[in-house]
Amino acid sequence: MQLAIGTGLVALSWAASWSEKTPLAHHSFFFLWLGYVLVVDGLVLLRTGTSLLSRGVGRFIGLFVVSIPLWWLFEALNARLNNWSYQLPHEYTWLAYHAEASLAFSTVVPALFGTAELFRSFAFVRRFDSWKRLNPGDAGWMPFTLTGAIMLGLVLTFPAIFFPLVWIGLFFLVDPVVHRLGGISVAGDVEVGRWALVFSLFLSGLTCGFFWEFWNSSAMPKWTYDIPYAEWLHLFEMPALGYGGYLPFALETFALVMLINRFTRIWPESYLFPPADLRPVRAEATHEVPVGRIVP
Repeated sequence: MQLAIGTGLVALSWAASWSEKTPLAHHSFFFLWLGYVLVVDGLVLLRTGTSLLSRGVGRFIGLFVVSIPLWWLFEALNARLNNWSYQLPHEYTWLAYHAEASLAFSTVVPALFGTAELFRSFAFVRRFDSWKRLNPGDAGWMPFTLTGAIMLGLVLTFPAIFFPLVWIGLFFLVDPVVHRLGGISVAGDVEVGRWALVFSLFLSGLTCGFFWEFWNSSAMPKWTYDIPYAEWLHLFEMPALGYGGYLPFALETFALVMLINRFTRIWPESYLFPPADLRPVRAEATHEVPVGRIVP
């Protein structure tokens, strides 16, 4: 059902977004990306027999809620960087702008997580769940956290030079902390040779990044970029080199959500990840994991 609803939302919202002849043209972003999320969720359900929405409506909505403050954090960082700005069709009141922006920002996390789960359902990605181990131990992860803090310091102090580090610094800072706190983390996975999470997030970041930029290209409101040293080749509004930032951005988003979840416990591991035969269950996991099916 969500696949059909999502396809309809994408078609109608896409048409509205690229048209100035409909009153919905300036208010279509949320519905377009809600449609995308439902399409991806429906595809995951068809392939595996389970999906984010089917595993709990409340927790699914929680992904939208947590996405809002997360992207406002990046907006706050951009106030220092000035790497992107928005073109608006008319003046907004403070409340109207922040309400509509927040609604748009709410789709970032569910889009990334749903797309990552879709890629995780393919055998070529799951193959990386038994790969090389990277296990420096607790003391070995501490330099990563320190490196992340230094990166953010450089970004804020010398934004014109070190602006690219904003897309990786938070991941280095946060993910080892989540691992040390016993939460779900990339560090915890790669310690035991599970890299499928990393590659599924990379592919998710690139896929969502492409559609963000593609649908933005003829939309209004829209965003544009001012990225030093990278303005020589564009794919839509984004300089081609900028797409590389979507890979660590997906990891960064994951780490921040996992940090929030470590304290709120909104999503158990059995919800946030594919079922047992899509993702090996950790030895220490206590949550029951539903069993789905695999379609290669």
